[in-house]
Amino acid sequence: MSPLRPFRRMVHSDDAGVRRLLRYWALGLMLYLVSLSMLWFEAWAGVAQEQAAMLLTIASLAGAGLAYTAIRLSHALGISAGLLNTSQCLYALSCITAAYALLGPMRGVTLSILVVVLVFGGFSSTPRQIRVMSSYAIVVLGLTILWKSRTDPVRYPPLEEGVHFILAATMLGAVAYLAELLSELRKKLKGRTQELANALVRIEAMATRDELTQLFNRRYMMEALERERACRERSGQSMCIAIIDMDHFKRLNDSLGHAAGDAALRFFADRALSTIRPSDTLARWGGEEFLLLLPETGLAEAQAVLERMRRLVGESAWFEADASLRVTFSCGLAEWPGGMTAESAIDAADKAMYSAKREGRNRIAVARAS
Repeated sequence: MSPLRPFRRMVHSDDAGVRRLLRYWALGLMLYLVSLSMLWFEAWAGVAQEQAAMLLTIASLAGAGLAYTAIRLSHALGISAGLLNTSQCLYALSCITAAYALLGPMRGVTLSILVVVLVFGGFSSTPRQIRVMSSYAIVVLGLTILWKSRTDPVRYPPLEEGVHFILAATMLGAVAYLAELLSELRKKLKGRTQELANALVRIEAMATRDELTQLFNRRYMMEALERERACRERSGQSMCIAIIDMDHFKRLNDSLGHAAGDAALRFFADRALSTIRPSDTLARWGGEEFLLLLPETGLAEAQAVLERMRRLVGESAWFEADASLRVTFSCGLAEWPGGMTAESAIDAADKAMYSAKREGRNRIAVARAS
């Protein structure tokens, strides 16, 4: 087994946001270990106090453990990624500044670590949070340098400490500015990504939906027929297809105009969708003709679905200027047995639909078994 596998498991998560925070946490832990290693080296060399090194080690590792737990439980606790990231960075800045106060001759290395913490904080923080972290780091470091230069001027010469502070404050300010630019760029990129995702959804809808009725279009239905055929071959269950044609649609268009015809099509689509089951697929097949696919359904059950649709559509008023007008349809229903192609099943339903037209319209005709 790879020696890194346990560590990889620690930073793995199915949630991309949590996984990103865990990677930041892993980097923070590495920075802690670097600072603590230098501190313990100085304690071993007799330059730093061993008791102080032990206290800072406990505080650093306890903070890392608490941060790890908070990240893992962030969804359950409702803690935002920004708050977690900012809290980790502030704690890390505090621990590293404490290490600066204890390291003595090696303290200059911690200044670059402060900068690294701020850089990584910028990946998940808002500009305001970045400014807070930068200001906090400068103030806490400044107070630490002032305290050490006054209480231990031999190891922390005031002039040298003044140079350290100016360099650190300049670097932290510059990094904060760059991190703010990065945050704004990330925000814009996120917005563009969302716009592209929304555009993709619209394009997919345009490719699969009929613009007028918002039902699936013929292209989508052909793909659905192929999918259901493959499923039916595995399951062996029965399936039905229905061709629905609105009655006297040309007469309606000629007498009331195409706007009324469009309204009638939208009305039918709305009412029809409310009667079919989630597993059924209804598509505009062309003009005033629609195709309904009823998977895992026998003829009797399919006929009951269509009869419910016929009653609801025919009993509802749809034209404001004349409430007495009704939309009716003629329907041909055919069973789609195994071994039959989709085209053959559709042709059988289509012939049954014309039979319903001949028999007086506003009815459902079932195709004869071949």
